[in-house]
Amino acid sequence: MQGLWFDGRYIDPVHPDGISRYSVGLITALAELIDVTVITDSPAQEAALPKHPNIRCYRANKLVSLKELTLGLRLNKEDVRLLFSPMQTTLALGRKFKLVSTLHDLIYYRHRTPPGDFNMFIRGVWFLYHLVYWPQRLMLNAADAVATVSETSAEQIAAARLTRRPLKVIHNASMAPASLSRKNRSSSKQLVYMGSFIEYKNVETLIRGMGQLPEHRLLMLSRIKPERKQALGALADEVGATVIFLDGVSDATYQTLLDQSQALVSASLDEGFGIPVVEAMSHGCPVVLSDIPIFEEVAGAAGLRFSPKDPADFAAQVRKLDDPKAWKLQSQLGVDQAKFFTWEDSAELLLELAEELTA
Repeated sequence: MQGLWFDGRYIDPVHPDGISRYSVGLITALAELIDVTVITDSPAQEAALPKHPNIRCYRANKLVSLKELTLGLRLNKEDVRLLFSPMQTTLALGRKFKLVSTLHDLIYYRHRTPPGDFNMFIRGVWFLYHLVYWPQRLMLNAADAVATVSETSAEQIAAARLTRRPLKVIHNASMAPASLSRKNRSSSKQLVYMGSFIEYKNVETLIRGMGQLPEHRLLMLSRIKPERKQALGALADEVGATVIFLDGVSDATYQTLLDQSQALVSASLDEGFGIPVVEAMSHGCPVVLSDIPIFEEVAGAAGLRFSPKDPADFAAQVRKLDDPKAWKLQSQLGVDQAKFFTWEDSAELLLELAEELTA
């Protein structure tokens, strides 16, 4: 292909989330292989993109604007051959080009609590949307192909018969760390958690388990609402756990903490991928994870796994890393495992799909 278009309007330049990281990671890797035109809706989104001669921006409307109904017609005039969307909600009505949509996971069909950042109307629509599969089928079948971020999600999409279109796994990944600390941190008593505090993340199990690790402290790195922080803080006090809420950290601080900590931990009950797991492994930081299929796929032998609802099992797995030899083994296994998930490989997989669709 001579060029590819990417819908970058899902990038949050203020508080980058999983979709933002997925978008920027893919765009960065694609630019090393091909010209990329990124659709944006603001100067802030454009500033969040890497500076690269192969990246240009096309300013369009916001996703929630009525102008979205004519985006496909406008892009037809730009001689677009293929548009990749990191979500499934880019409609591109009236398009003459190929469209690849992305469904990251089916989590919200199993855990239907809407994200708290939505207003009441959007929360209601969101809830109804996830009660049945047919709206999702309409969205996905409107594209020419569908991407997802893991084999686990691909199996779930196929089992639910959500699309008749070709389904391609284009993995999430992690930016390579600026430096890799080789210092053995088995003696560190610091654990880190990176992720949201929504119900299915099951952070309560981590906190209860920390009550059995009185010599350890758990750093909660992500932004958290005051009322949720208060409730989790009360639980920590109840079980005698040392839990520190940092309420959001910069990427630089995040990487530094990974290089200082004994392990990254997660008790999640459901995930589409788990970018923090790969980020930690790429830094040589061991991972202690709930025993769910996606973590088996992403972490493999590098992950120490525990029963998601068993705080004592979590604490037991953490204690294994107090042994310097065990810590060193899990650290090296993680570094090796992380090499399977790179944006370069994902970009090449996307280009293979693009070439098949536009041949």
